[in-house]
Amino acid sequence: MTFAEFWSSIFLMSTKTLEKTIHNLSREVTILRSLLIAVIEEKDLEGEYNPAFVRETLKAMKEKGVSEYRGRGSLLRELKRRA
Repeated sequence: MTFAEFWSSIFLMSTKTLEKTIHNLSREVTILRSLLIAVIEEKDLEGEYNPAFVRETLKAMKEKGVSEYRGRGSLLRELKRRA
């Protein structure tokens, strides 16, 4: 085995080890992410929303809006006009 072949084999081993480590870390991150999502969804500090409120909100989202946002002062002008 020549000196170049020796260093080449060491480089390949290091690359394979690095790829294996990256794969293992990626798998661990995926597991931790799913665990974190499960924990967050299980304990909602605000509690659950009233189902009637959710239905009304979703229905209102489907309806056409009463006014249209046209720029910085449009909301304030619209509120003053309706007051």
